[in-house]
Amino acid sequence: MKLSEAHLMQLAAVLDAGSISAGAQALGLTQPAVSRSLAMLEARIGEPLFVKGRRPLQATALGAQLAAHGRAILTASRRASDTVKGFMTGTKGLVRVGGVPFFMDAMISRMVADFQNLEPDVTVQQSYGNLPDLSGALENDLIDLAIVPMGALDAAPGFEFTEILPGRNIVSCRPGHPLLRKRRLQISDLGDFPWVAPLPGSPLMSDLHSILLANGMSAINIRYSGGSLMSVINYMAETNALAVLPFSVVFAQRKENRVTVLPLDIPQPNRSLGILRRATGQRSQAADRFASYVNTAFDDLKHLIKRHENTVVWGR
Repeated sequence: MKLSEAHLMQLAAVLDAGSISAGAQALGLTQPAVSRSLAMLEARIGEPLFVKGRRPLQATALGAQLAAHGRAILTASRRASDTVKGFMTGTKGLVRVGGVPFFMDAMISRMVADFQNLEPDVTVQQSYGNLPDLSGALENDLIDLAIVPMGALDAAPGFEFTEILPGRNIVSCRPGHPLLRKRRLQISDLGDFPWVAPLPGSPLMSDLHSILLANGMSAINIRYSGGSLMSVINYMAETNALAVLPFSVVFAQRKENRVTVLPLDIPQPNRSLGILRRATGQRSQAADRFASYVNTAFDDLKHLIKRHENTVVWGR
């Protein structure tokens, strides 16, 4: 025997409300329509649903069991409605974000945690890559947005780039590094110490080459390569190795006091950190919500980063 899910939901609402009129009001229906539905349900099963003469309404044993099923259907229906509403407003759903490793580890992963504290029903999938890989992932709808450093005019047709932080690179070292004790620090001093190489494919590699050209050096002593941000910091904290890093990445590690800024002004790249997205096509509302959160977070953060940068006495 097949029973109408709508009739079972109405039965549950009526019993929970105590009367047909109150149950109908809770469902946004009229009292005559609900009365007809319950009459049809009783006719269908051939048994009474309510104990006669009881007010508020009291279910028979069979009516109570059917109401339990109706209550489950009603709960599932309301959850489905909440899911649709959350998806449309961005408070539920999936965000697929990719980015360059050092920025993702130092800054974006913390923003993901803060975002999910506000939006606990949004799931975030994080992945790594450099600009060519992330552009391809966006093109093939494998990610919703990418956090990448690039020039404002470098976005390919079909993409849009929103700057969230101006570019600023520095040479990083451990807090007790010998170069920090030099009174007249010069770029030529950088050749006296080993280096950590940027990750393969990272734009930081070209920035390192710019430092070499500015110093007239053809090569440097690279002692460590291929590590994650945490492994690079662990390595630098125990050695006199140097590394080219974004200022913001070192700023994010300032409380640990394991790496610091070597106060030497170096050639700067003509690019910024920003959000790269497809300019056309359907967008995830949850991804839009996350992108807006990242924009706001960086609006607050870049003033702190600039203030920290201004406290450094840069050598030339």
